Amino acid sequence: MPTKNMPRSRTRMPAYVLATLALVPLTLHTQNTEAPLPDPNEMGTYSLIVRDPATGEMGLGVQSKAFGAGNRVVTARGGLAVIAHQAVSNPMFGAVGMTLLESGMTPQEAMDFMVKGDDGANRRQIAMLDFQGRSAAWTGPGTTDWKGHKCTELYCVEGNTLAGPQVLDAMMKSIESSKGSLSGRILDALDAAQAAGGDWRGMQGAAIVIVKPNAGPSGYNDRALDLRVDDHREPLKELRRLVNMDRSNKLIAEANTALANRRQDLAYELVKAARDASPENDNAWVALANISVRLGQKAEAVVALKKAAELNPANKVNLPKNPVFEELHKELQIIY
Repeated sequence: MPTKNMPRSRTRMPAYVLATLALVPLTLHTQNTEAPLPDPNEMGTYSLIVRDPATGEMGLGVQSKAFGAGNRVVTARGGLAVIAHQAVSNPMFGAVGMTLLESGMTPQEAMDFMVKGDDGANRRQIAMLDFQGRSAAWTGPGTTDWKGHKCTELYCVEGNTLAGPQVLDAMMKSIESSKGSLSGRILDALDAAQAAGGDWRGMQGAAIVIVKPNAGPSGYNDRALDLRVDDHREPLKELRRLVNMDRSNKLIAEANTALANRRQDLAYELVKAARDASPENDNAWVALANISVRLGQKAEAVVALKKAAELNPANKVNLPKNPVFEELHKELQIIY
């Protein structure tokens, strides 16, 4: 797999790849452009793909007035590329596109190949950004206005059924000026797009995916983050809540590692950060109580356990059974 310092060499596509692609129709189904009812397959939306050379991460964020937007808009592979397929979305553009990139095609070559072979390209919007910073995008002339896209070496922004070009401008301005974690930068850009008018039909679904080789649990996959809000009145607010919960849980995992290395002081700071990242996460309060007991801070442990029980009533049954809290038995009886 190529890295940032090892550009992918151009190779001829293997015969077996061509044979496989010849059997895969890109057209999802014939669309009736005069249909009187809303098309549930039309992913009118705005999204952005972002590459972070410093961390090796790539990510995509999306919001749409469509149900389950995150399930149909993104195909991502750590160390290779991220592909957005929206408007009248056809996920085959993701599957075939990744195969073409792996075979040695550039994003533009892959895009040209797919669009040329797709009878429904007129109503599709596709963007791809690879790990090396190469990009390609297509906005079919038949997609709903306002529509457009813009790509650089670090990001692609794309959208259709938008309030206007200011929606893409807002995402570009945000992503170019923001700092911090990739997830936070993507969420900020989506919020900026919505503040600029977003999808003129409203809001319903949102998603964020961040990939990096060996980034998943125990390094078994490339998913550093994969969260979706399929149906919500405020999907971006809900998506941020989920991202914060994910961050909180990851901090707890780091605290467990610190405890294993006999770093109680570091573990204590990490669980406090986990609590602050997501105050509704009862696991963070239990973790804080656990380490507080180890540090002899019983009063703080009792407060944390009370909060954990308020957030999750099951803790009233489970926590008294935990041997770590045995010396707090009387206090637990009063709390519960």
